[in-house]
Amino acid sequence: MNEAHPALAEDALAALASPDVQRQAARMAQDAFGQAFRLTLTADDAGRREGIDKIAAQLRNWARAGDGDEARSLRLALLVSGMDQWGLAYAQAFEIAALPGLTELLGGLRTELDERQEADFERKFAALQAAETNGVDFKVELRRGIHLALWHAMIASEEEVEAKRILNSLGSMMLALIQTMPQVGWRLVADALAHIQIRCLAEALAGEGLARETTEGLFGALSQALPKETRDKVFAYSTQAVLAWQQARRQPAPTAH
Repeated sequence: MNEAHPALAEDALAALASPDVQRQAARMAQDAFGQAFRLTLTADDAGRREGIDKIAAQLRNWARAGDGDEARSLRLALLVSGMDQWGLAYAQAFEIAALPGLTELLGGLRTELDERQEADFERKFAALQAAETNGVDFKVELRRGIHLALWHAMIASEEEVEAKRILNSLGSMMLALIQTMPQVGWRLVADALAHIQIRCLAEALAGEGLARETTEGLFGALSQALPKETRDKVFAYSTQAVLAWQQARRQPAPTAH
């Protein structure tokens, strides 16, 4: 985090899930959601259930690899929280009424819990929400994935109505994040904006047409909607990240001896 801004409170969950484990949980939640989403769209009922069972088994095995009951409960809470947030984001952005595969997956992960394990899971799930900095590395990785996936969908849209619907949903999500998480939210949004700019520069994306219009529209809408102090922090933070990326690219590769 940038030293120019006040230090964040410590992550109360870091002792049970290291930053690397938290980031891994976010990536696994993203991958599992993607698989469940595809199964919902492409498989028949029997195929979908078979696929969901395989995903659930893999996630359960990873959760059970935690060191002790508390760590195992937290791993499961991270996975469920992550997939739930992916589902909410997609339901909003794409106006999806139901995602049967995701519903079955989330339910399947909890059906095998006994009463004590269910209580432990509920406590860890609540602890994630209890403070902004609890599970902060998970939250950064998760929201970056969600925001970039929606941005990619937006710039890939050929229909203006669809692209602007995603634009409005993504902008609303980012603003809500800043409002509900005053300490961390603006950093998550700044991180996403930086990665969008980096993708544009690295892969020559959103350079023209509707993709460029909606990307500029996202930045413009956030700039208009945010209070000046928050806006300045968000855009300064994202600009610094982009400049750091550009500088790193210019560094000469180390020579072998």
